[in-house]
Amino acid sequence: MNTLKNDRYLRALLRQPVDYTPVWMMRQAGRYLPEYKATRAQAGDFMALCKNAELACEVTLQPLRRFPLDAAILFSDILTIPDAMGLGLYFEAGEGPKFERPVACLADVQKIGVPDPEGELGYVMNAVRTIRRELKGEVPLIGFSGSPWTLATYMVEGGSSKAFTKVKKMMYAEPQALHLLLDKLADSVTSYLNAQVAAGAQSLMIFDTWGGVLTPRDYKDFSLQYMAKIVDGLVWESEGRRVPVTLFTKNGGQWLEAIAATGCDAVGLDWTIDIADAKRRVGDKVALQGNMDPSMLYAPIPRIEQEVSTILEGFGQGSGHVFNLGHGIHLDVEPEHAGAFVEAVHRLSRPYHQG
Repeated sequence: MNTLKNDRYLRALLRQPVDYTPVWMMRQAGRYLPEYKATRAQAGDFMALCKNAELACEVTLQPLRRFPLDAAILFSDILTIPDAMGLGLYFEAGEGPKFERPVACLADVQKIGVPDPEGELGYVMNAVRTIRRELKGEVPLIGFSGSPWTLATYMVEGGSSKAFTKVKKMMYAEPQALHLLLDKLADSVTSYLNAQVAAGAQSLMIFDTWGGVLTPRDYKDFSLQYMAKIVDGLVWESEGRRVPVTLFTKNGGQWLEAIAATGCDAVGLDWTIDIADAKRRVGDKVALQGNMDPSMLYAPIPRIEQEVSTILEGFGQGSGHVFNLGHGIHLDVEPEHAGAFVEAVHRLSRPYHQG
């Protein structure tokens, strides 16, 4: 495997010295880029794009050709695992993902097996191998998964949800069913992420998109404990380097200390928390990733630069910060604004890494 030409992202996650703050963007391979739209049209539909290793590789590399990003992230979807569990994933135009066979009761959960990452999910590993080869050691490759709780919300609700009534009904009325589902999902995510590392992923991220809809106690019981179980089961080293893991709970700012205590290397922050406050609370335990509001990329470029400056100042001196948006980049953002954002992070962060 190639040696890395730019390992700032991995070094920052391990709080080792860097000469500037590394940056990547959630959903950096995506609909705001005209070249992505062209490749997606060529694939036919979203899942066909995920399942074609060459095209998934192409869209992963597209943002790196435009911007000097410090990491690539596998182009895939968080719902690959539920799809491989036989729930019948499909996408409704304008409505997002749906499942033909949602999980409604304990009997449904008992029927579900843990998918083989090189079997039903082999297309993801093929994409990882292809991307890793084509990156030629320029920047590290991030592998990822959804968190068990977040995956369970889609599986029980049958798709996206605003109120999460079905999954919360199961949580309160049939907790043993939900715990069994989360346990199977934690096992599935662990083997899936370890297979991504074996295929070439150099860092891992778990997206807990819906953890923030839970009460503090339910968050710990139904989301965090299963992410902690995954962290415990991950392969920590590959190719002679540590494989850092980042946990990201959207709207999870109140639980930073508990997230940091799982043994993860980094905690992802959304934009609803001040990074200076986050660093005061957990900065000596973990690196921090984030946390500009993605909507800031609609602003004029000088305003974007001002926001970058404010966040860098909030984090302060030294390593342990990976700059990112607080969630995915919006699809109608001007690519030039994304480019100005990346450039501003690199330029404005250098003074924070001297001495």
